[in-house]
Amino acid sequence: MTTRVLLLEAGGPESGAIVQTAVRSGYRVHAATTSAIHATYDAELKALLSGCLLTDFDRPDQTLRDIVAYVRNQDINAVFTTNEYLTELLAHVCADLGLPGNDPALAAAARDKAAMYRAFTAAGVTTPYSRLVSSEDELRALCAAGAIAFPCVIKPVDGAGSAGVTVLTNLAQVPAAWRAAHAPHGMYGTPCDANVLVQDYVAGTEYSIESMTRHGITTHLCITEKAVTRGAYRVETGHSLPAALPPVAEQNVHHEVEKAIAAVGIRNGASHTEVIVGTDGRCTVIEIGARIGAGQIGFLIQHALGIDPWAACLDTAMGRAADLTPTSNGYATVRFLTSPRRGRIAAMTGLPERGPRVPIVRLRAETGQVVYGAQRNATRLGSFVVVGPNRDTVSPYADHLLAQIRIEVEPVEPTDSHATQGV
Repeated sequence: MTTRVLLLEAGGPESGAIVQTAVRSGYRVHAATTSAIHATYDAELKALLSGCLLTDFDRPDQTLRDIVAYVRNQDINAVFTTNEYLTELLAHVCADLGLPGNDPALAAAARDKAAMYRAFTAAGVTTPYSRLVSSEDELRALCAAGAIAFPCVIKPVDGAGSAGVTVLTNLAQVPAAWRAAHAPHGMYGTPCDANVLVQDYVAGTEYSIESMTRHGITTHLCITEKAVTRGAYRVETGHSLPAALPPVAEQNVHHEVEKAIAAVGIRNGASHTEVIVGTDGRCTVIEIGARIGAGQIGFLIQHALGIDPWAACLDTAMGRAADLTPTSNGYATVRFLTSPRRGRIAAMTGLPERGPRVPIVRLRAETGQVVYGAQRNATRLGSFVVVGPNRDTVSPYADHLLAQIRIEVEPVEPTDSHATQGV
């Protein structure tokens, strides 16, 4: 009997890896997407798909009906997504179809930052104090009165990938932070929430925890250390795994993450939890996503630990036990390329070549394209992955390779019609 799976959005490296894994396993893969994004699928991806449902993700009720009908008509066995914006929809699809999934009553809390804060607080998760602010005037007044202390973090309620997030250090930054939080940042044209979330700033080292949950039982695959820019915008410039923490700190991290996973109703599937660990080992949960980690994290897991995260996602979506046992004891890191400023790319030189130590080199921009400085993850220009036996051999080599890359950017007029922030 042929296994059929439906992927909510097949574009992107993580979705592409799952499509390829599924096809190699003999599955027939279908995708649900919008007509506009389907037009960007390359010929290789389209050739791997057995069918495609074109729908409008900005109309969730109708999309839910469309997907449920498609699954039944095509006799599909599993539905899943790697897309941050579609995890709530996925929970409702699985619930309607009786497929393994997450709690639909709590799924919004893995997307909506205000709902997430309420769910974390109710479950006793250690998380930054947060408050919802409805206008720029209110934000300015609260800051001026000292009701909001500096530094603090301003973020969209419904954002992802660091889009619209600002670390606010003084009152003069309020207008720019408010504009950034309301700039378009979604994938599917859905309106931005008018409110913003203001969180206490937490000092420490940033990590993410990559986990897989089946029937409410969670296995932590690894801890990922993050390299992040400083200043007003905190863009991730690198991920490295597996990160080693002192045993007590690691225990604290896993305990808080397990509470967070339960708080947002993750019962079946991957999760990516961002935390900050202080110098005292205290773990503060910042956010959680009901999906596998993006930014090459799945590929790092595959190369460093020998775990196939794509097969694990497929197995979990079909209600089967996934093989999460590491078969390798290596180390992997990714370095992201960013532009030094806004402008048009004149040249990019010194990029590493693919090989055993550098298995992945990806570019998202090309000469002549207008790009932006490091303001959010989507403005990164590309990446490369370095693998090896341990941190001491991998990280210095990755830094050496990064230092060889030269990105030359020419100035452009602010009204340049070819400018785009989606690179």
